[in-house]
Amino acid sequence: MTEGDVQAVPRVDYIGHGLDESELAPSPYLQARAWIDEAIERAKSSNVLAEPTAISVATVDASGQPNVRTVLMRFFDERGPGFVTNLESAKSEEIRVNPRVAAALTWPWLYRAIRFRGRAEPLDREEVHAYFDHRPYGARLSAWASQQSRPASGRAELERRWAEAQDRFPDTGDPEDVPVPDFWGGWRVRCDEVEFWAGRANRLHDRIVFTRVGEGSLADPDAWQVSRRQP
Repeated sequence: MTEGDVQAVPRVDYIGHGLDESELAPSPYLQARAWIDEAIERAKSSNVLAEPTAISVATVDASGQPNVRTVLMRFFDERGPGFVTNLESAKSEEIRVNPRVAAALTWPWLYRAIRFRGRAEPLDREEVHAYFDHRPYGARLSAWASQQSRPASGRAELERRWAEAQDRFPDTGDPEDVPVPDFWGGWRVRCDEVEFWAGRANRLHDRIVFTRVGEGSLADPDAWQVSRRQP
């Protein structure tokens, strides 16, 4: 990057409200729930604030190389954030080798982010089935059509596989017209640490961290210790 390129980088002084300990919810679940709900509501009233539950998930492969991708957080409760995926995908293979993961929700328009660190565990099949039945027909077909993370010869191959799935599972209007593939499921992050980042002016951002000190859920205040990190 040349000197001119550096000068051309836009500078934004964050005008977020920040996050003070006096305003902090008593548990990481309640704090995360409040921020997630606010982001979803803000996105509903805007045409540009899309996918407020998009979450980046970082894993490590068998050789120790890190990997990160963005998926949609489809579950969030006292147990932690969860997402769905092909169980033969790269992320799933990497999780089986090393279940330690990190994930992050980021909302630049709110000057906020939540970072989760912990271990991934499989979603219950009952949860998977209940979610799958609510997916649009085309999305259910795609779960069958896509060999996620595998090489593709081109767009035509993907379209062909999707058409084959459509022939195999015609749309009858019944949510069970496309069954859940055995190779499709999801993962939930059982958190050991949850950090709340809130942007402030002059780069003096707030970083409030809940660190696990007990066996409780995200909603159990006694299971967590609160601390602050420098920005």
